[in-house]
Amino acid sequence: MTAPVKSSSSGGAEGSSEIQTHEPLQGRGSQLAGAESIVGEARQQWVSQARCRDIDPDELFVKGAAQRQAAAICRHCPVLLQCRADALDNRVEFGVWGGMTERQRRALLKQYPDVTSWADFYSEQLDRAAARTQARAVN
Repeated sequence: MTAPVKSSSSGGAEGSSEIQTHEPLQGRGSQLAGAESIVGEARQQWVSQARCRDIDPDELFVKGAAQRQAAAICRHCPVLLQCRADALDNRVEFGVWGGMTERQRRALLKQYPDVTSWADFYSEQLDRAAARTQARAVN
């Protein structure tokens, strides 16, 4: 499978906007880095914890019913929300990221056009849920 990127120093045809990849998630992370993704230690930490880090990316860049199987890989991933937020914040068009298909991400972006940071959005949601849980424990 190929994944679009702005530029790449490895792989792909001369002047092409695509690269060929058969690397595990670390390869996916480097593709995103070339596609204006957040690069830094925090991102590297969550990528290294992803359930799909050792899976062939071809299993995550699928179409049709196979997307459900790909999304199932994400189901119990400890960094599902970080991955999802990264894909949404960077408008990643292809593949399953954070348990969401391309179509699901497009629908969410369309439903919430005012969200400027999905990382912040999910962080706020988690904080609210934790506060509700704590309030119930006190009562």
